[in-house]
Amino acid sequence: MDKFFDLIKAIIYGIVEGVTEWLPVSSTGHLILVEEFLPFKNVSEGFFDMFDVVIQLGAILAVVILFWNKIWPFQLPDRDSEPGILGYVKMDKIFLWIKIVVACLPAAVIGLLFDDVFDALFYNPVCVSIALIVFGIAFIVVENWNRGKKPRVRRLDDITFQTALIIGVFQLIAAIFPGTSRSGATIVGALMIGVSRTVAAEFTFFLAIPVMFGASLLKVLKFGFDFTGMEVALLLIGTVVSFAVSIFIVRFLMAFIKKHNFKIFGWYRIALGILVLLYFGFKK
Repeated sequence: MDKFFDLIKAIIYGIVEGVTEWLPVSSTGHLILVEEFLPFKNVSEGFFDMFDVVIQLGAILAVVILFWNKIWPFQLPDRDSEPGILGYVKMDKIFLWIKIVVACLPAAVIGLLFDDVFDALFYNPVCVSIALIVFGIAFIVVENWNRGKKPRVRRLDDITFQTALIIGVFQLIAAIFPGTSRSGATIVGALMIGVSRTVAAEFTFFLAIPVMFGASLLKVLKFGFDFTGMEVALLLIGTVVSFAVSIFIVRFLMAFIKKHNFKIFGWYRIALGILVLLYFGFKK
């Protein structure tokens, strides 16, 4: 019976991951609560730390499928294409990927060097709660500050290497402080430097592809490949559910921000941060 309930829990974790990975509300903050009430019973030590990262691969696949035409840099040449090998390459997509790599460098370098240190120092309910609240306030402040202003960057092609690097620095903040939310940090940073909401969200989605793939690979290598059959089943279920939910959530968010701002997510983060702080405070 415990094994059956673990499978149900994997579905719940997949739903939570698919929703909170893309909305700027912190998947870490939510997964801390879910893990508190619905821990796995039939898994080895350290499995959950790997599980809640690896199921992000389903969320990555959703973004790849939804934005394939915007990120795939290769094409079949036609009569208007450049001669030779350049006829098979969309140079605007190549430059986009170079900018994505530039934006990922700060978090990649620091994360590889100090990932275990940051987890030991900051992966706890108090730090996660503070990060939720601080960046919730930041969303509200930045949206109020930008009210009535026209964004300077309205297309992906308008993102410069400098802009990409600045967004990458904000992503680094999320890598250091769990609960900040990777999407939340990068969107706040992008909005602060004049990027439109739509472009900020799309660029954040694209940044997730190498970041989340790399993080998943790192966690699997640390855990090892000695999975039980039950653990493989949990990973597959969580990943598939995360993929299906992410398809819906990404579409929802892109439609939502065309008519609304991010302030509602700021208020939600503040409420969640207070909830997590109170719960674990009274638990002691």
